[in-house]
Amino acid sequence: MKALPDIEPVSRTRAQRFFAGIDRGVRRVPPLRSFLLWPIFTRPGYWFATGCIFIYGVVLPGKLRSKNGMHYFSGMPTWSFGRGGTTIGAIYLTNDNDSDDVIAHEAEHRAQWKRYGLWFIPLYIAAGTDASTNRFEVGAGLELGGYVRHQRPPRPPQVPWGRKKDPAN
Repeated sequence: MKALPDIEPVSRTRAQRFFAGIDRGVRRVPPLRSFLLWPIFTRPGYWFATGCIFIYGVVLPGKLRSKNGMHYFSGMPTWSFGRGGTTIGAIYLTNDNDSDDVIAHEAEHRAQWKRYGLWFIPLYIAAGTDASTNRFEVGAGLELGGYVRHQRPPRPPQVPWGRKKDPAN
């Protein structure tokens, strides 16, 4: 898992402020943070979330697929997930948003779920809904997730019609 950037949303809802306060408090006590993020506590939450979302995907008319080691349900109804798709535990839900870049982005969210377990839910809420300031989205790669366009190199200047470029210049 990539290191998460230390960024904060500009404005927060009441729930986001609540969870952000808990997050700040836990960060101030490193032994407590290490204890709460110990895999013996976080992995069962990760497995539970994965099992629940697997059942959810099977009950709804999704088709289980796998690409680059990431398991996902495609063809899901658009009301059954957020934005272009949602990763919960180790499974990604989407309708048709399954390009290689998006799958790489969602694989990073899978690693985040594995690290934080069910703590990921309040931490993600505390990070805010704006992807550009959400540390989990930035950490997973905004370009890969389709939040920002890929940067293209600038075009070379165009020569006006009828003029030939002077080879001496």
